Amino acid sequence: MADSHIQFTLVSLFFFSMVFSTTMTVTNASCDSGPVKPTTPLVTFLEQVTQTALSTFGKPHFDPKLYVDLALKSELSLTQNAFHELPRSANGSTSVNDLNEFIHNYFEGAGDDVVLAQPQDYVPEPEGFLPKVKNPEVRAWALEVHSLWKNLSRKVDGGVHKRPEFHTLLPLPEQFIIPGSRFREVYYWDSYWVIRGLLASKMYDTAKAIVTNLIFLIEEYGYVLNGARAYYTNRSQPPLLSAMVSEIYKRTGDLEFARKALPALIKEHEFWNSGIHKVVIQDDQACNHTLSRYYAMWNQPRPESSTTDKELASKIKNVSEKQHFYREVASTAETGWDFSTRWMRNHSDFTTLSTTSILPVDLNAFILGMERDIAFLAKVTGDSSNSDHFLKASEARHKAIKSVFWNAKKGQWLDYWFNDSSCNSEPQTWEARNQNKNVFASNFIPLWIESFYSDTSMVQKVTTSLQSSGLLRAAGIATSLTNSGQQWDFPNGWAPIQHMIAEGLARSGSKESKLVGEEIAVRWIRTNYKAYKKTGVMHEKYDVEKCGEFGGGGEYVPQTGFGWSNGLVLAFLEEFGWPQDRKIDC
Repeated sequence: MADSHIQFTLVSLFFFSMVFSTTMTVTNASCDSGPVKPTTPLVTFLEQVTQTALSTFGKPHFDPKLYVDLALKSELSLTQNAFHELPRSANGSTSVNDLNEFIHNYFEGAGDDVVLAQPQDYVPEPEGFLPKVKNPEVRAWALEVHSLWKNLSRKVDGGVHKRPEFHTLLPLPEQFIIPGSRFREVYYWDSYWVIRGLLASKMYDTAKAIVTNLIFLIEEYGYVLNGARAYYTNRSQPPLLSAMVSEIYKRTGDLEFARKALPALIKEHEFWNSGIHKVVIQDDQACNHTLSRYYAMWNQPRPESSTTDKELASKIKNVSEKQHFYREVASTAETGWDFSTRWMRNHSDFTTLSTTSILPVDLNAFILGMERDIAFLAKVTGDSSNSDHFLKASEARHKAIKSVFWNAKKGQWLDYWFNDSSCNSEPQTWEARNQNKNVFASNFIPLWIESFYSDTSMVQKVTTSLQSSGLLRAAGIATSLTNSGQQWDFPNGWAPIQHMIAEGLARSGSKESKLVGEEIAVRWIRTNYKAYKKTGVMHEKYDVEKCGEFGGGGEYVPQTGFGWSNGLVLAFLEEFGWPQDRKIDC
């Protein structure tokens, strides 16, 4: 698209965001009375080590996550004593040699407690692999991507099970797939696209093992954690476990697997539909709708980003306001979109994150999907009572999504910002001006859910809106139209966004929408291919302006590996194929 069009779009967006900020009836939180999930003594201590490391080593290439991933060699009390005896300067730093020696003597390396594990169901070329891929060049590349599962397969070292208090890594029972690079543990919503790729690779046992691990977290904590670390126990991530179970069941027909998963899925549904996550909106017909929001159980710096969060909060002097900001940061991490102007009242001020005052379109679409999945799984396993209950719940949420989020004029579903309710649980009265009319890829995520993609006339309207939104670019769908420097903003494109929108369009009854969905998949496959050929690796995110370029921005350097990117390439190739005569180059 021409630069002048981009400039016009961004200027228009800036103007509208300013109008949006002044017309919203959202207020700043005056208190922070939400729950806080205590962390472990080891995590608290490792945050102290992190702060000293920053003072000692300095900022260039500093990653706070490295230090909270360390594992103890001996008792915590002995390690703490040795740490406090280190000679220090006035700013809290110690000498580089002293700190390096302390870390070497008292800690195992970050990631040493996660060991490489060969997946037992991996074969170099599975029988029936990607039958619709006819182009030999694309097929050869797909087999290379398939082979990356070996590099990303891990299991928890036995020492974690013996002395869990020595580790921030949680003692998962089964093997798993990691995203890659600095992400050395299982992550919740990443696992859905990993599993979609594993199913294309015919690695059903590995896929089931990942689900078993996530169910273990529900049984242990009451919900699936953001990731399998002690410092992630204060929040979850987009809830896609039921979708993972459904996809595996549809491939394998394993009724016992589905039956065992159901109690955990029902427990997770309760987590997202009660307490702090539950919000009631009264529409203009005086009808109450129950919806869900993200809300982390934490009001301090995130341990894995503690030094970053403290710096971001440094200008906030009031203690309760600082605690509220930290909760907003952690809640935004729970969204999976960390970070984006989507969650900010003022797009140029990170401290205006207001995630707990937003009803997100995508979260509620995911929970609608969860309700449909549970109803389906309960039905096939003979549990008619739960099947009926969750079918009714899905119908109520479908109605709520249409009532609260749908904007007929734009042909999109829009996030709803409500008056702050962290201190007030009364129903909120719906107001049209509280819909966030800025354009984000999340405005189109409900297309992924059958309740919406089965409505052909609605899909056609949403497809037209998507085509004119400015989000469709040369190499995929942009996350937003705002180039803020945050990683979940323009010009970055992410695997989950491409997949949910493209698959929803492809499964609709509209011929035009199907073609748009396939074109999104083709562009995404090409940019992944070109970047892989240039760099030799798969990337976490991509620049949708330039085919073959990986993305940037955010609070850490671009990562490679990469679990969900690999999974989506395989899932797209399985779903759409690649004809012999279609070129793969951009």
